[in-house]
Amino acid sequence: MQRRPSAHELEDEVLKEKIKAIFMEHKGRYGSQRIKICLAKEGLQISRRRITRLLKCQGLYAKGQRRYPKPKTAGHTGVNLVNQQFQTKQKNHLWYGDITYIPTQEGTLYVSVFLDSYTRQCVGYTIREHMRESLVLESLQAAIDAHKPKPGLVIHTDNGSQYTGSAFIEKARKNQMITSYSRKGNPYDNAVMESFYKSLKREVLDKTRFLTKGEARIELVAYLENYYNLKRYHSSLGYMTPHNFALINT
Repeated sequence: MQRRPSAHELEDEVLKEKIKAIFMEHKGRYGSQRIKICLAKEGLQISRRRITRLLKCQGLYAKGQRRYPKPKTAGHTGVNLVNQQFQTKQKNHLWYGDITYIPTQEGTLYVSVFLDSYTRQCVGYTIREHMRESLVLESLQAAIDAHKPKPGLVIHTDNGSQYTGSAFIEKARKNQMITSYSRKGNPYDNAVMESFYKSLKREVLDKTRFLTKGEARIELVAYLENYYNLKRYHSSLGYMTPHNFALINT
């Protein structure tokens, strides 16, 4: 009972506080791998196994992943210019787009997002109480205004009516963009957006039920504008943030 704590135990106590601070800063969204990257940026080389142990002993668990069954349907409409080749070598060469819904106790919100294939940045988004064609038109215009892409940019989406309608196609053509479509019923053709929305729902909605649409909107804007682009380390970018990756590689 009178034995003094070892140097390793004392070090663990200091690490616990650092790990907890990172965990809380990212609202439970970071597991051991991303926390390891954060610590490394502070000059601390700590193993994932040790980080996992120190998280567990504090009762801290990252928000878990959900699994969805593979689709059984397959078909094809429109031209698929991506063909599951998701990597590009420059920004504003290929954008992905999709819509998801956010439930609240006041009703449902719909979010339209466009992502850049190279930087993984959220280049444009819109949050509305409907999923009419104007939802995606507004988010596409926001992306165009913010990034001013050169002619020839490819926009890859699913075959939803918002993307196959005349207004969206005309807007793309007017801005010298090329439309590309996933095969019908095959989300793997737009896997980048599937992965993005899975992360958004896991990190924003997990165990959360928004009382109002206003509350949900505030949290979504904070995630899309301040967190995802600026703070969240992305595994496909070598654990850099989309913002920093874009600065270094463009």
